[in-house]
Amino acid sequence: MSVEVISILVLAGIFLVATVRPVNLGALAIVAAFVLGISVLPGADVGEKTDAIFAGFPGDLFVVLAGVTFLFAIAKNNGTVDWLVHAAIRAVGGRIGLIPWVMFLVTACLTAIGAVVPASVAIISPIGMGFAARYKINPLMMGLMIINGASAGGFSPMSIFGGITNGVVAKAGLPGNPTLLFLASFLFNLAISLVVFFLWGGRELLGRRVDDTGGETAESGRGTARPGGTTLAATSGSGSSGGRAATATIAPHGAAGTAIALDRDRILTLLGLVVLTVGALFFDLNVGLVAITVAAILSLVSPASAKDSVNQIAWPTVLLVCGIVTYVGVMESIGTIEWLGNEVATIGAPLLAAFIICLIGGAVSAFASTTGILGALIPLAVPFLTGGSAVGAVGLIAALAISSSVVDSSPFSTSGALVVANSPEDKRDAVYKGLMRWGFSMVLLAPLATWIILVVPGWL
Repeated sequence: MSVEVISILVLAGIFLVATVRPVNLGALAIVAAFVLGISVLPGADVGEKTDAIFAGFPGDLFVVLAGVTFLFAIAKNNGTVDWLVHAAIRAVGGRIGLIPWVMFLVTACLTAIGAVVPASVAIISPIGMGFAARYKINPLMMGLMIINGASAGGFSPMSIFGGITNGVVAKAGLPGNPTLLFLASFLFNLAISLVVFFLWGGRELLGRRVDDTGGETAESGRGTARPGGTTLAATSGSGSSGGRAATATIAPHGAAGTAIALDRDRILTLLGLVVLTVGALFFDLNVGLVAITVAAILSLVSPASAKDSVNQIAWPTVLLVCGIVTYVGVMESIGTIEWLGNEVATIGAPLLAAFIICLIGGAVSAFASTTGILGALIPLAVPFLTGGSAVGAVGLIAALAISSSVVDSSPFSTSGALVVANSPEDKRDAVYKGLMRWGFSMVLLAPLATWIILVVPGWL
């Protein structure tokens, strides 16, 4: 049995163990990377092999996860997140059902104008999760809407994903269509977001509104008590038979009927978030490094608001994601990914080979950097496309791009990990499991759907 096959079986094995036993999957992945790396990686001694293992550790991802959750823990502690929640609710006229779509569109716009997908998710997911917690929106649905929004804008001609894909296609001398690539990605992500919205409670959100003070208004026959001391106080119209329908107002947490005011700490935090956004979007600064810098400054200015914020960093999620990515790095070093691509090239049926290429893109990208996968798998498809295959290059490239990006909802990708890390602590495990189920379903369903729509008809 080849070492490439062994590495794939080991990956499947640690998933199985982590499913049936209460052990962190990231810790198992690091152990597997250590054992496999020491056994098969090239090197004159153990030290060289160990260095090769650590070369796959995602230091940038570690800093992003730790830095962003640290900063938004401070923002939550000093009330800035609550202020943003109320401001956005007023902007959509109190329609709770529009909030997830606002998150989708804002994230899509950020990536479409050039923001890195993880950077956009890092900026928007803490705010979106604040909405979800405050207004009883399913956090899994909110997280997926944000991730899908980032993927929807990710292949515009100005975006990072679009630039990489179009550049590789042009360098290989293949026909390309940047506009179609962008539209195909946007429409596919919009379609699956509609499924997500209605699958996880969107229909119920459409009938809910929030009044100007942040309380929720809904039709009700009488006042009822809510858990945690919040009450629904019914107000009926005058008269006995022609009165208006009773309504119930849910008072927001904190002082009932009072708006959240901006104080010094909140203003400084908002300025810090602006610095984070501008630095990531226009100056290509690392999101994690900027976030930690802003968090450290806020900690110095207001130690009270930063108290215990470091403890609120989602350390189990950091270990999980970094461990998996480290193991995938070992797989790449021993040639497993390249081996998979070469095996596909030997398949005689062009349509079947095209489907398998998309499937590999989705499966690998669910655990690794989509940016890196796009740069690696598209070149692997070039010999197949230039070798007289009947498969259209534009359709296959679009299908591969979409298949490799929509799986960013996996909790082992940067975007999925950020959503898990910013989920309410009591919902974090459920969000993690939900993203795992959805992400892995996309590993199969996205390649199949894009293959049927974009490749099989042969119109591209």
